[in-house]
Amino acid sequence: MSSVSRDFRRLRFDRVSRQFGSLAALREVSLEVARGEFIALLGPSGCGKTTALNCLAGLLPLTGGGIWLDDVRIDRLKPEVRGFGMVFQNYALFPHMSVRRNVGFGLKMQKRGRAEIAQKVEAALALVRLSDQGDKLPGQLSGGQQQRVAIARAIVIEPPLVLMDEPLSNLDAKLRLEMRAEIRRIHDQVGSTTVYVTHDQDEAVSLADRIVVMQGGTVRQVGPPDELYARPAHADVAEFMGYRNLLPARVLSSDAAGARISIGDAELTGTVIETLTSDAALAALRPDDLMPHADGPLAATVAAVEYRGRGFFGTAHTATGTELFFRSDAKVEPGEALRLGADPARVLIYAGPP
Repeated sequence: MSSVSRDFRRLRFDRVSRQFGSLAALREVSLEVARGEFIALLGPSGCGKTTALNCLAGLLPLTGGGIWLDDVRIDRLKPEVRGFGMVFQNYALFPHMSVRRNVGFGLKMQKRGRAEIAQKVEAALALVRLSDQGDKLPGQLSGGQQQRVAIARAIVIEPPLVLMDEPLSNLDAKLRLEMRAEIRRIHDQVGSTTVYVTHDQDEAVSLADRIVVMQGGTVRQVGPPDELYARPAHADVAEFMGYRNLLPARVLSSDAAGARISIGDAELTGTVIETLTSDAALAALRPDDLMPHADGPLAATVAAVEYRGRGFFGTAHTATGTELFFRSDAKVEPGEALRLGADPARVLIYAGPP
């Protein structure tokens, strides 16, 4: 049985580090999560997000720091004592057990009574909308249904935390969208605390109360989705949050209202996000925000374009070879000359390399 209370107030990472030989997978990570929050750990492969989840689950020991639930230090507890629910990328269901037996496995390990197990399993199956599938084997279910079984198994034990490691990565695009909504619905209905690992920024933005962006084993920024989407604190966070245009620039002038920058022979006005310590800067723009304008400052030639239902998205090159990612409401063709521009509020300016 778990010795950790489900009614904790906060989870705390206190300067957590994890070494693999000479490789530092986590570097003094500090983070606080309130009970009931849905937190997404977001970042590219190798950033440390799965390592952080595995340390929290008890699957990896720490090499520095500690993890606390209120005043209980849990990194020294065995995984089964922590009593967390875990949803894996590959579902990890027992293929020879029925759906009901899979869902009830954790309760059986806790030596709950038969009647209690049966009642809780049926409630969990109803929650994930699989009440009519309880007698089937996992191999008789679709990928989305198997993932629902894995979620039911994780929540049926009423854990202090539900930990999810890229649970949607094996599903097709349509199922991923459906399961996003289901995961958030279940989280809200159960009132659980969820820590969710993903490399997909759309997933993180649509699901999480707060997003933790990780890079190189460190936390780069923590905040609500709208804040990270619109105002990434650093250029590397902006790049990962979909600002595909990350362009070297020179600062021509700056004041409290913004800055005037040059990109090649073009001049743009933007919003300063990071303190500028020299005239070297980086301008970040989403493709959605860079569009054709009659007087746009960036002259470029279309290289490729594709239609995505809500507009045309393409790449273009300036005379000096700078690649630009843009959107157009009107159809454009490869080889076409465009002038591209963006609202100054959507041109984010960061300090450039020295």
